[in-house]
Amino acid sequence: MSNIQRNARTALGVLFVLSLAMLNSGCAKDTYAAKGAAEGATTGAIAGAVGGMVTAMIFGGNVVDAGARGAVYGASSGAVVGGMAGSKVDKQASAPAAPPADPQNELAQMRDELGVDAYNGVVALSDCKHDVAIANAREAGKSGNPDYELAGLWIEALAEADRQQEPAARALYSEIVRRDDKLSSNSEAEARLREGLQELGEIRESFGMPAVCTN
Repeated sequence: MSNIQRNARTALGVLFVLSLAMLNSGCAKDTYAAKGAAEGATTGAIAGAVGGMVTAMIFGGNVVDAGARGAVYGASSGAVVGGMAGSKVDKQASAPAAPPADPQNELAQMRDELGVDAYNGVVALSDCKHDVAIANAREAGKSGNPDYELAGLWIEALAEADRQQEPAARALYSEIVRRDDKLSSNSEAEARLREGLQELGEIRESFGMPAVCTN
């Protein structure tokens, strides 16, 4: 799948979820509920896309497809949460109905697979908050759950590489290989990380953000 096809599919999915949330809430386009839904959908879509990508890196799969699906799941959740927050300000806006069950279930499954700390690290990484992402990743590393700990290692490595701290990222490869039975060498870990890093930049660009963090 080309980048154009991936971006188009992701955008259409996010727009569909947002439209559904707004229709169910009965909110006009200029209400706080509608604005909250739009902002929430975008924020949720970015975090969901990065979360899907990281999940594929850890458990196997195509990072592009996983990112596209994650964007739709995240947009569904974010639109509803944002719409509900906006409706508290916009008195006449009714509370939005629940989103389709499947995206919600898939997003919950993603969070369960990564763990709360690692998922929070994903959200921070998608927003270029590298220190926060690394702090959450290291908390995941203390969980005692092998999957959460591996997720933490990948997120920390991605965050270090994303902020151009290559030696710090490379220092994690051996531990990643030791814990990830799909990898047999540091060079394979680096190739997987480069794939994820490229996808991370393309996800950001899909939503009008710079591919490379400027902070």
